[in-house]
Amino acid sequence: MDWLPALALGYGLGSIPFGLNLTRLTGAGDLRTIGSGNIGATNVLRTGRKGLAAATLLLDMAKGFLAVWLAWSWMPHWAGIAAIGAVLGHCFPIWLKFRGGKGVATLMGVALGLAWPIGAVYAAVWIVMLLLTRISSLAGMSAALAAPLAAFATGRAELVPVLAALAALVIFLHRANIGRLLRGEEPRVGAR
Repeated sequence: MDWLPALALGYGLGSIPFGLNLTRLTGAGDLRTIGSGNIGATNVLRTGRKGLAAATLLLDMAKGFLAVWLAWSWMPHWAGIAAIGAVLGHCFPIWLKFRGGKGVATLMGVALGLAWPIGAVYAAVWIVMLLLTRISSLAGMSAALAAPLAAFATGRAELVPVLAALAALVIFLHRANIGRLLRGEEPRVGAR
């Protein structure tokens, strides 16, 4: 049970709802009543405030990175558990009745914290897919799937189970998006 502090650390940091807090503080309204109702950066973008969306993206990444970095510093054997906690906290925050985001930005921060080359691959895949398709969900899922592959390819096989589990969670949380993708109905970033 010596892994519980790492899980609690990750969950506590991950559960900070930056998107919701930023939209409230700036008068953009309750993010849960806008667009998809999600608390992540893509839904913040639907408020029409690009700067707010960028800030949400960076802060959601930062909380994932910080959870892993602190775990590496204090309990290095459990950094992977802190990573899981951070993404779970973002996706299922206790403060919001366990209804959070889909974990894409937080997983990027986690990947950077676990090993920067994995995070770099994650970011590159996310950016390239977003530029090519302008579909946020497809870019996020592609990046999530790339993370365990990057871990394996860079000789960090011990990180593959954690990153594969988190990728599976991200894919599961995008199941409605997958349905819309298959029907050709998934909205594109910037489309009206």
